[in-house]
Amino acid sequence: MTQIVERTVLFADLRGSTSMYETLGNTDATAVVTQSVALIARIVAVHEGQVVKTLGDGLMAVFVIPSSAVAAADDMHESLERIGTPGAPGLSMGVRMAPLKLQVGLALGEVIEMSGDLFGDAVNVAARLLDHAGDNETLATANVVEGLDDWMRSRFRSLDRLQLRGRVEPVHVHLFEPVRRFGDTAVTAFGDIAPSVPEPEGIRLTWLDQNRIYAGTSLPVVLGRSPQATYIIDDNRVSRSHARIDWHGGTFQLIDLSYNGTYVRFDHDPEIISLRRGGCTLHGSGMIGLGAPPSEAASPSVRFEILKFADTQKQFPPEFDSQF
Repeated sequence: MTQIVERTVLFADLRGSTSMYETLGNTDATAVVTQSVALIARIVAVHEGQVVKTLGDGLMAVFVIPSSAVAAADDMHESLERIGTPGAPGLSMGVRMAPLKLQVGLALGEVIEMSGDLFGDAVNVAARLLDHAGDNETLATANVVEGLDDWMRSRFRSLDRLQLRGRVEPVHVHLFEPVRRFGDTAVTAFGDIAPSVPEPEGIRLTWLDQNRIYAGTSLPVVLGRSPQATYIIDDNRVSRSHARIDWHGGTFQLIDLSYNGTYVRFDHDPEIISLRRGGCTLHGSGMIGLGAPPSEAASPSVRFEILKFADTQKQFPPEFDSQF
């Protein structure tokens, strides 16, 4: 039977399983992945959701109430920390490993239920949100957030409108910020909460002949090879949505979204920081390497410079971004 209903769609995707098979071997890695998918499936049921289907290292689920979907996503992130500890069911004695990382996308809208599957714009949007989610992040559309109570809504931070793959119109996206963070990832990705500054700063990005300045209030900026990226770097080593720059707590945060890594080298420090689905705070000036370190010849590297708002008003480059 085919019917059209309004639902909150959840896509959850586990990351890190490929390297796990290499380091743990097939038996232990399979046990961890199987446990993890089964765990998030049970969490869906606990929060009165329904698993529509499993998708390799993840799943697709549907919820009647948006707050149930958000609570399930929050529970998934926290519960996965317990997977992979010594003595966990299914693991060989003494085996220890870092927990898998989880990305979650949530979208609310009309969906078509047909033959046990779901179709519709909300399904497509929830799936595409995973392209823009970092490790242990939950992204949700604005209408999901609008359906929450005040306390739960306060735990979301707006990332403004993002261009999703395959969609003409951008989508207003929010980032869920859990009460507690997950080990080092949260500290690396977002840093300490800094006091707000009286005026926003700007960030200048330069690659070849592209010279753009973005105000903190106009972020996020998605760097990637896709024509739908905010800042396009046309190089085969660059992923379609490779990295995201956010404005949060008065600082610029660089989040890696790629499969082959993002690298940062600050002008005052020769050391190169490697980001693998994590992030760091950008300050001063330096280089962002996409898919290859900035030290490699001809690597696709974007120069960044953090600017004071008053300074950016004195002289604008011809390519000055209109969003500033």
